[in-house]
Amino acid sequence: MAKKRKLGKTASQRKALLRNQVTALIYKGRIVTTLARAKEVQKIAEGLIAIAAKEKDNYETVTVSAKVPLKDKDGKRVKEVVDGKRVTKFEIVEKEIKKDLPSRLHARHQILKVLYPVTEVPNTKAGRKRGTVKVDLVKKMFEEYGPKYVNRNGGYTRIIKIGQRKGDGALEVVLELV
Repeated sequence: MAKKRKLGKTASQRKALLRNQVTALIYKGRIVTTLARAKEVQKIAEGLIAIAAKEKDNYETVTVSAKVPLKDKDGKRVKEVVDGKRVTKFEIVEKEIKKDLPSRLHARHQILKVLYPVTEVPNTKAGRKRGTVKVDLVKKMFEEYGPKYVNRNGGYTRIIKIGQRKGDGALEVVLELV
């Protein structure tokens, strides 16, 4: 029976810690943590990457048409007068979208159960609120890590020992994607 490390935390704290570290690993590509935590994070991250590599091409491309409001050079909607009322002018646009097949959709939901949502905030104070962007980590997993690791049978991460931490003497490591 495979046991999990308790990491000196309650179940909910442990789950949150591991989810947070897996999210950081997928987002940044490498994290610095203790050896015990790294081994637990490694198990979870490798399972998610294996799912992404398996389901990377499991979608179909569909063409859809959408009504989009016309905008002027300032980004405001163009209005026209119809029957004495001002209404927004629309145009029909054709778009190609990727539609997940059922197994890829299931894989997407499994990955979303583990990863936290990530928001990128710019460093400059000027456009901080407006420049905030949500990062789609599931898309990154399917489009970047899936093709990268498709011919590899496991071993997507590496643990490099970097020495003991000054405060408590815990063995620190770098956990990174290969």
